[in-house]
Amino acid sequence: MNQFSHFDSDGASRMVDVSEKPVTQRIAKAEGFVLMAPETLRFIKEKEISKGDVLEVARLAGIMATKRTDELIPLCHSLGLDSARIEFGFPNDTQLQIRSEVSVNGRTGVEMEALAAVSVAALTVYDMCKAVDRSMEIHNLRLTEKRGGRSGHYVRENVATKP
Repeated sequence: MNQFSHFDSDGASRMVDVSEKPVTQRIAKAEGFVLMAPETLRFIKEKEISKGDVLEVARLAGIMATKRTDELIPLCHSLGLDSARIEFGFPNDTQLQIRSEVSVNGRTGVEMEALAAVSVAALTVYDMCKAVDRSMEIHNLRLTEKRGGRSGHYVRENVATKP
């Protein structure tokens, strides 16, 4: 049996047929980090970046990305999401943590939507702050939890899964 569900037995790409799957509540959480100079993080916290409130713009960009994931990732299903949330944390004076949580009642999961949210939010932070810190780095984009569906509940070990 083919381990990769996005390929048929001949190796051709395909969108997985989920029509026979039951509708269940699906939730996915993801996180990633933007590393930057301490002064850049201070500017973000104190809303001193000339382009505006970096975190609120990044939050909106991340939420918008969840709704457009199927346009970015070729074999993702179009989903009518129930919720999308982005939160930020500051583990130290050089790191911005970005966390997402996405949910849907549907036949397929929302892992890619949660990951897209963090990715686009991180890229938005970079875009808004690059004039003051071009050395920023985006790190450790990862799924931290998923619930629902045939594969059940997954929690990445040694990761805080809040929000």
